[in-house]
Amino acid sequence: MKYNFDSPPSRRGSLCYKWDCKPGELPMWIADMDFEAAPEIRAALQKRLDHGIFGYDDMGEAWYEAYIGWWRDRHGLTMEKDNLIFSAGVVASISSLVRKLTTANENVLIQTPVYNIFFNSILNNGARVLESPLRYDGENWSIDFADLEQKLADPQTGLMILCNPHNPVGRIWTREELARIGALCQKHHVTVISDEIHCDLTAPGLGYLPFAAVDETCKSISITCIAPTKAFNLAGMHSSAVYAADPVLRHKAWRALNTDEVAEPNSFAAPAAIAAFTRGGGWLDQARAYIWENKRLVKDFADRELPGVKVSVSEATYLLWVDVSARTDRVQEFTDRLRAETGLWVTPGTAYGKTGEGFFRMNLACPRSFVEDALGRLKDFLC
Repeated sequence: MKYNFDSPPSRRGSLCYKWDCKPGELPMWIADMDFEAAPEIRAALQKRLDHGIFGYDDMGEAWYEAYIGWWRDRHGLTMEKDNLIFSAGVVASISSLVRKLTTANENVLIQTPVYNIFFNSILNNGARVLESPLRYDGENWSIDFADLEQKLADPQTGLMILCNPHNPVGRIWTREELARIGALCQKHHVTVISDEIHCDLTAPGLGYLPFAAVDETCKSISITCIAPTKAFNLAGMHSSAVYAADPVLRHKAWRALNTDEVAEPNSFAAPAAIAAFTRGGGWLDQARAYIWENKRLVKDFADRELPGVKVSVSEATYLLWVDVSARTDRVQEFTDRLRAETGLWVTPGTAYGKTGEGFFRMNLACPRSFVEDALGRLKDFLC
């Protein structure tokens, strides 16, 4: 089946957070898609809706089988049913885990620039943010392992949140990089929470490696957060899972999620996930190809038409990390003016840490006409 990504319904007036903006504005900031969910998923939700009763639900065997089958077949990770726990969202899971796995004023290490809500999950739960900045050579992003080890070695550092693949820079970490992170964390007694919500949004032909699939060390020291919500545009379903192979970490994760009451599904959480992982593969693969054409369009246009704008190489996510450091050293002011003067709404890189200065993040999971419109606005603003 060929799916239509060119003409979604308007989201204005639908209580949509992303599109709650002024007429004429083009929001390309928050990370949700402007694509309709796959018809296979919508059919499963309609079936659940037609049942007409929405009491307390359990996950059922099909939910476990869907996760296990998808990660086995797509990502080479063998998961056991007893090691999976339902959770009502990856962010909710991370916040609960930070609270359970740290004590007041302990460090939680993150590799910046990184998803801005990590800061909230750490600070709101009484811990301290410890940044290990990624290296940028003007083209590519990499891990500064000397800095990473120095900060992991701090006795106050007991937890690391890994973004795999990385949002916003778009890196898929290699087996060697992940194994080295795992070895350093084991050496310094640091537990890893691996946020893998973007894992299915890799460039066509590229896969990702789950942290827990790297080796026994990585598997034994980590808790992994996974979900269908980012890849299949189901954020409103509040449906995700936590995977932990180590029995002690799994018990702590289970206690964290249940203490915070984020381990019970709504009536649509299981049907959405089951349909996505058992019948949504074709839709996802076409969406990935469409998004990567959008990314290529932006890069080609920037190279030709936007002097001083550099588009970083992106291997994963539907987000683009755009380098405008040649045009500004105050990206917040830059993006504020861009929105005020053209209506194009993107996220300043400083939202992701100090290392994001000179960059902005742009969401390309949208119809091509939106991308072309955005590029016209950027050109008008810059040229």
